[in-house]
Amino acid sequence: MNQPQHTSEHQQSASVDLPRTPDYDAWPIEVPIASVASTPRVLTVNWQDGRVSRYHSVWLRENAADDSTINPATRERILDLSSLDAWPEIAQATLDASGAVELLMTPEQRSLRFHPGWLRAHDYDNTEDPLAPLVPVETWLGGQDKEPVTLDAGGWTATQTDSPEEETILAPALDALLRHGLVRLRGLPTEPGTLENIAERFGPLRATNFGTLFNVRAKPDPDSNAYTSIALPPHVDLPTREYHPGLQFLHCLENSVAGGQAVMLDGFAVAEALREEDPEAFATLTRVHWRYANTAKTTDYVWHSPMIVLDEQQQLLEVRIADFLRGPLMTDFDQVEEAYRALMALQQRLREPRFALRFTYAPGDLVIFDNRRLLHARDAFEGDSGHRWLQGCYLERDEVRSRYRIVQRRRRERELGEAGQT
Repeated sequence: MNQPQHTSEHQQSASVDLPRTPDYDAWPIEVPIASVASTPRVLTVNWQDGRVSRYHSVWLRENAADDSTINPATRERILDLSSLDAWPEIAQATLDASGAVELLMTPEQRSLRFHPGWLRAHDYDNTEDPLAPLVPVETWLGGQDKEPVTLDAGGWTATQTDSPEEETILAPALDALLRHGLVRLRGLPTEPGTLENIAERFGPLRATNFGTLFNVRAKPDPDSNAYTSIALPPHVDLPTREYHPGLQFLHCLENSVAGGQAVMLDGFAVAEALREEDPEAFATLTRVHWRYANTAKTTDYVWHSPMIVLDEQQQLLEVRIADFLRGPLMTDFDQVEEAYRALMALQQRLREPRFALRFTYAPGDLVIFDNRRLLHARDAFEGDSGHRWLQGCYLERDEVRSRYRIVQRRRRERELGEAGQT
């Protein structure tokens, strides 16, 4: 076993010749390494705050940042572990003058260096939940005194994309979307095209049979209930797709009608209430596959899915609730009555005022919400009392997570630059 290798705190905090990392992110050295030791298949890192981290030799070999492991231009892996002559092992482990870990690996006799900030951030030995979300998910209830998280976005269109000024609005908007599934931006221009300008700052738009941008207003010969003045029950959009859109943007260009108040419900809060109050109904809705269908004159979308979808840890992943887009249930004969009892237990809760957050769109409002978590609804409005025009589009959840990571990365880069660690 290699003896622990030490270096001074001054050396570990120095910024000289730190190795690159196998990604483009910035990793601050918040805690320097005190010493390292190794066996052929395990590296042990002792941090100055007392933490002890272990890393397998095969994991280290695959996650190295040298040119034999990744393409330096793309940071994508090019190493095929099975092409090595033998299992990768550690022959020697030391700390260099910058505080980085240097390993001599066999059978290649290759020297590899690891950034201490990157190692700390990827300490799988001390991570309780490696699949934890970027931002904790917080469910919420409605009520008369509740409002969506609201940000003043009046100057956003004048800011440059990816500028620190833009991030003062983008960062809290992304946090609200990941945490609550909902954010409202106020004070935006009411010209058509504003929506596209803002939405593209989150990521690429997703086109559907309704177009890339769609206009929500009453029209003759509608192909969706949304394009009428009738009330809409709580629902998600396009559950008839294999992957229904992750995000929906609705920008109010005009609203002078009587009625038409918007309603939002946290579908995760509704599902959790059902799990607690009627666990049998909850379990049924996670098991039975319902038929979702949207059959129009020129399109015919059909998909089967549980109404409540869980991940491997039994945490809520998505809901598919839209009564007016359900087709005939096609399931085992003996499950039909049980399925409908569970459905009605859910429907009863969707009508309960405790879940409903109600508000009125003002011109210039942009409401963004997680379409695989939140349910949205609308009161009926009087079509001849004025004009109501919302412009909408869809994006994917992945875009919010990506933009959140980029915003956090740029913040760390600025902080590292100010601290002289770049």
